[in-house]
Amino acid sequence: MRGKFITLEGGEGAGKSTNLRYIQAWLETHGIEVVITREPGGTELGEKIRGLLLDKSNQTMTADTELLLMFAARAQHIQQLIQPALMQGKWVISDRFTDASYAYQGAARGLGFERIAVIEQWVQQGFAPDCTFVFDLPIEVGMNRVRARGGEIDRFEQEQANFFDTVRQAYLQRANLAPARYRVLNAAQSLEQVQMDIAQALRGLINV
Repeated sequence: MRGKFITLEGGEGAGKSTNLRYIQAWLETHGIEVVITREPGGTELGEKIRGLLLDKSNQTMTADTELLLMFAARAQHIQQLIQPALMQGKWVISDRFTDASYAYQGAARGLGFERIAVIEQWVQQGFAPDCTFVFDLPIEVGMNRVRARGGEIDRFEQEQANFFDTVRQAYLQRANLAPARYRVLNAAQSLEQVQMDIAQALRGLINV
């Protein structure tokens, strides 16, 4: 029996990493074997591409290069890790997937959704998540969380507020177009409330 593919999306500081572990634990308590992964990355080759994408010294990287590197890593990710795990009946949870390309490269970098849709079809051939959680919160709240956790910021985190506002609006736009797949979560709520909302959605997935 094929497993399910769950993706987590949202702007910087939205709490994806924290809640990814919650989803993993919740599913495992219900007897489901879970594989955790991320984008860009997820495979040895993908992680090397991730290093290129996040490196702040790569300031000359064009938007087209950024997009193509994302999908290069994604093609490897799908074929080497995601699809084999799903065929084994495991559930795969990914911190970001193709919605991020629409939000970051399509909207915020200005490449447009149509160009991305063409590459998506070529690479994924109709493959898509069963459920996507969008962690939504005001940009200033997310950036305050990023600053509070310390550490060095990457090439994306150094962008300005208008960039991240465009990302946020793109996520909400995509969620509005396909409400059956997306679950938009108010990530400004308490962690307890966010996780209650997640658990409700997960119960629905198990019952399908």
